[in-house]
Amino acid sequence: MVVRFGLIGCGYISKKHLWALSSCKGTQLTAVSDLSVERMEEAKKYYQTVSSGQEYPIKFYKNYQKMLEDDDIDAVIIASFTGLHAQMANAALEASKHVILEKPMALSIKEANELILLSQKQNKELMVCHQLRFMPIMQRIKKMIDDGKLGKLFLGVCSIRINRSPEYYSLASWRGKWESDGGMLINQGIHVIDLLQWFFGDAVTVYGETMQYLSQLKETEDAAVGVISFCNQAKGIIEANIVTQPNNLGYSLSIFGEKGTICIEGQSLNQISRWYIEGEEVNKEELNQLINDKNEEIYLYENFLEAVDSDNKHVLIDGKEGKKALELIFALYQSSLKHEVVNCPLETFATSDMNRKDGN
Repeated sequence: MVVRFGLIGCGYISKKHLWALSSCKGTQLTAVSDLSVERMEEAKKYYQTVSSGQEYPIKFYKNYQKMLEDDDIDAVIIASFTGLHAQMANAALEASKHVILEKPMALSIKEANELILLSQKQNKELMVCHQLRFMPIMQRIKKMIDDGKLGKLFLGVCSIRINRSPEYYSLASWRGKWESDGGMLINQGIHVIDLLQWFFGDAVTVYGETMQYLSQLKETEDAAVGVISFCNQAKGIIEANIVTQPNNLGYSLSIFGEKGTICIEGQSLNQISRWYIEGEEVNKEELNQLINDKNEEIYLYENFLEAVDSDNKHVLIDGKEGKKALELIFALYQSSLKHEVVNCPLETFATSDMNRKDGN
C-alpha cells in the first residue's frame, strides 16, 4: 500500500518532513499547499531532490481546503504556523484524512480535546510531532525506567537555554502573540518538557512563574520557571529562557532516581554528561551509537505508516499523548497568571487567556 501525502505549509520546518517522507518506503507526496507559489515550487524541488529525483506529479493548492477535497490524498502533514494547527487538523480529519501535526497540536484545551474526539470518531490516525521520543537514546531511557532499573524516580530537571533575537520576532507578525503563536515554552521548550512528562508520568500540581523583557516586540514570555509534582510523588523542575547571550547554549534533561542518574545535554540533546545505573557497567560505544542516531523523524513516519497500514496498531504519540506536555505548559501559564498552584488535569485554558496577565 502506498500512502499518498499532502503537505500544508511549505516553510522551513517542512523540509524535515519532506526528507523523512522521502526516506520511507510506501509513501508519495501528491500535493502541497501554501499561499506562496514560490514556496510550493521550492518544496517540490527539494522533495524531488532528496527522493532521488523521482518525478511524481505534485499538485499545487493555494487554498488548503481545496487540497483536502482531493481524493488522491490519504494523509496530510500540517506544518503551518502555530495558530492554524488545530483549525487545519480539524478540517483534515473532517475530510477523512490521517494527520501528522506539528507541535503544538493546539493553543487551548478545548481545541486539543476536539481533535482527540474527532480522530476517534473518524477512525483516523492523528500523530503529534514530538519526535524526540523516537530518538533511540530516549527509547532506551524510557525502557530502563519502565523496567525499574532506575528504581523510584525522585527528580527530573529540564533546561532550555537559547536565544531568540528581536529580529526573529519581527520577521513574522504572528510570532510572539499569545493568540496566534503561544509562548516560548510551547514553541521552543515543548519537546524537552514532553520527554520529562513521558519519563515521569502525569502531573498532579504545577506552580510556575513567567517573565517578559522584550515587551516592545511581543506579548509572550522570555523566561519561565516551574515546579511540578508528578503522580508518582517525584518532582520536576523546568527552567527556560530565550535571552541566553550571545546565542544558543542548548538543552538539558536530567533524571535522578534511587538506583541511577542520567543527564543528557547539548545543542540537540546529543551529549551524555552522566549515565549511572547501579550494578551495570557503562557501554560507551553502544550509548554513542544510540545518541548519534539522528533519524527520529524517519522513525516517527515509520510508526505513522505502520499504524495507517494496520487495523490494530496506533501511533505512539496520538492526540491524548500530544496533549500531555501541552497541558503541563498550560498549567504553568495558568499558575503564573493566577499566582497560585494549579491542579491537573485542567478543565479549560487557552494561551489567549495570558493577555489578562498584569491587568491587560
